[in-house]
Amino acid sequence: MATDAAGMKGYRTRNQDGQLRDKRNDTHMKTIEKQYGRDFGVRGDMHLGTFLEKTGIQSLNDLITDKNRKTTRESR
Repeated sequence: MATDAAGMKGYRTRNQDGQLRDKRNDTHMKTIEKQYGRDFGVRGDMHLGTFLEKTGIQSLNDLITDKNRKTTRESR
């Protein structure tokens, strides 16, 4: 398997073509919060897919990189 680029948080597996594999939608938000050091102000047992759907965010990457969005407790 290929290693991730420098500066990437954690280790993400890749598909056969080398693209990073998507995070599963049934991942709990507490796992995302712990992995990325962010607090999104939701219950820890909420699924990532549910959170993305309710907030209208397209992907985990958009959630993590969009610092202006008011979905995090730290920006309220």
